[in-house]
Amino acid sequence: MDTTEFFGEEKISRILLKLAPPVMLAQLIQALYNIVDSLFIGRYSASGLTALSIIYPLQLLMIALAVGTGVGINTVMAAKLGVGRQKEADAYAGVGAPLAVSMWFLFAVICWLIMPAYAKMSTNSVNVINDVIVYGRIVCVLSFGLFLESIWTKVLQANGDMKTPMIAQIAGAVINIIIDPLLIFGMFGLPEMGIAGAAAATVAGQIAAALIVFWKGFRKSPALEVYPRYIAQIFRLGVPNILMQSAYTFYILGLNLILSSFSDQAVTALGLYYKWQTFFFIPLGAMQTCIVPVISYNYAAGNIGRCKETLTSAIRFGLAMMAVGTLCFVSVPAQMLRVFTTDELVIEIGRVGFRFVGISFLPMVTSLIFPVFFQAVGSSLKSSLLTVIRTVVLFVPLGFLFSRFGLNWFWMTFPVTEVITSAVGFVFYRQFLTSKYVRKDHS
Repeated sequence: MDTTEFFGEEKISRILLKLAPPVMLAQLIQALYNIVDSLFIGRYSASGLTALSIIYPLQLLMIALAVGTGVGINTVMAAKLGVGRQKEADAYAGVGAPLAVSMWFLFAVICWLIMPAYAKMSTNSVNVINDVIVYGRIVCVLSFGLFLESIWTKVLQANGDMKTPMIAQIAGAVINIIIDPLLIFGMFGLPEMGIAGAAAATVAGQIAAALIVFWKGFRKSPALEVYPRYIAQIFRLGVPNILMQSAYTFYILGLNLILSSFSDQAVTALGLYYKWQTFFFIPLGAMQTCIVPVISYNYAAGNIGRCKETLTSAIRFGLAMMAVGTLCFVSVPAQMLRVFTTDELVIEIGRVGFRFVGISFLPMVTSLIFPVFFQAVGSSLKSSLLTVIRTVVLFVPLGFLFSRFGLNWFWMTFPVTEVITSAVGFVFYRQFLTSKYVRKDHS
């Protein structure tokens, strides 16, 4: 079945059921890697576990730039394929690798220079500062594998190939998980590298994943004169995703700074939540990935009814699966925290925090899917506004406000933010339904 028949005619539920499982499996392996990484570091040193929480926002920024650019390429390719322009879609894909290398180089240089100041801004502990600098410089400066893998993965996904990216991400994560304890603890004659070993294992997995998607995802570069126009179009469509992802960097950094005024243990508790979050957000993340090419294709082809059906199906599926996360975070928070740490203060802080955060999972479904929907239909302003409202206008200011009433009240930030963002998303969606282009559809 070709792309036109698959995205344009196949039943929406069948499309999502075909696209989602490979993405979910790959994300499951990635989530296990995140959890195992923190598990080994937590066993090695408490300062290392806090350092992972501090460096996490920078890793998110790196992922935002890489994946967001890939999403821009994915979106424009899906739109071109939707109107039968295969050659032009491949030309956009050919811009990907040079663009990824350029972005990696700039990011690597900046991170190397700012890492000591960033570490000192986040904590007063000398041990934690040293761990942040060591780990952060390795994973940021050697991140070229992540940038290239993200581009080539989105090229393949735009053509309906979810299997190869799944294999690549699984292979990268498995390599990471295997190498992690060997380098951290110095097993089988290898040097004991501590947190540097965890960082080295991370970049090794990223490079392995990039090599796998290279064989099918690489496209020949188009003529240089088209680069300015193509890059502008890629970023026009990718910036909402970059903003959405990079905004996480700044709001998590802001929340870390707020929590650091209470204790390093509070920062660690927040970091452990985000480790578990990657596991429970697998279904929602899969929906975000899978609906972009489906909606972009059908919107460009004028099949608005299929766009609305795709959004509804994604929300229903997300709500059903996120209910499981809510149940776990509310009922067994202490047990989840003890997987990583024996620090009773971290466990006590996290026990309260996990329950508040768990309540936010259901409204979070719509607050995260709406920006992706608007990005897919080319409404970059609405997508960006939702992201800015959630991460800039609400999260950090509300976190600061609630923290004035005490550490336990700080966690109310999460459910309040998601409810307000979802409400604004519904308003934007109603505006979308009344637009001239949408009302012309009679499907």
